[in-house]
Parts: sequence; C-alpha cells; structure tokens
Amino acid sequence: MKTVAERIAALSVHDPITDCRIWTGRTDRYGYGQIKIGGRNGRPQAAHRVSYETEIGPIPNGLVIDHLCRVRNCVNPSHLEPVSNEENIRRGHRDREVHLRCRNGHARTVANTYRTPAGDRDCRTCHNEACARYRESSRSA
Repeated sequence: MKTVAERIAALSVHDPITDCRIWTGRTDRYGYGQIKIGGRNGRPQAAHRVSYETEIGPIPNGLVIDHLCRVRNCVNPSHLEPVSNEENIRRGHRDREVHLRCRNGHARTVANTYRTPAGDRDCRTCHNEACARYRESSRSA
C-alpha cells in the first residue's frame, strides 16, 4: 500500500517553469485537487492541505492554506502558506486577474466562456479539448 506522500507524488507533475506540482487527479468544481484518505470509505480531502500536512506539518487551528503561486491545483508545499481567512480573501482580491482564467489557465473571456445546461460557467477551450480527446478515444476503440 502506498503512503500518502507516494500517492501525492504519483498524482502530480512538476512544472519546471513555475515550480508548481500540478495535481492530475480528481478536482472539485473549483479546481482544487481532491484525494481520498482513509481507504475505500474515506472522504475526499483537499490535496493541497494534505500535501502541506504531510510534508510540513499540521495546519494551525483557525488558519486556511493560501496558494502563493495562485494555482489552485498546485500541491507544492513550498507554494502553500497558512494564513487567516481574511488574509486569504485580501490576497485573492489583490490577484483578481488570476480568477479571470480557468483552472487550466485559459482566459475567461466572453467568447471563451459558456453556460452549461446546469447553469455553471465553463471554459470553451477545455470543453473542446475534452471533446477532441473523447472522439480520438472512440476512433481507436
């Protein structure tokens, strides 16, 4: 059985340009990595928090983890800092332009954003890439 650190390493890839460790496993609807802890019946937890606690130590009570790199699916503990929720919000407002990109970095322009049938905003580029991958996998099957 793999340790939590081994699972995190297996489900993330290093970006040599940004030094981020990009989570390639399951993500939540906001783009944060999710990892199941506690076996089959365990509930998903935020991968960046688990990564921080595995490599650095416990997150102090009352603090949240802020991504210094502003990349939501980064699990590099050196890019993560425990801060108050108020500080995290303040930093998020300061870096508002980051939120104008999808979780894969595509611009959230009017032309590149559409509403799903459920009413959520989605990235047209990501959707088109996913459709192309599906079509390609259907051809090879």
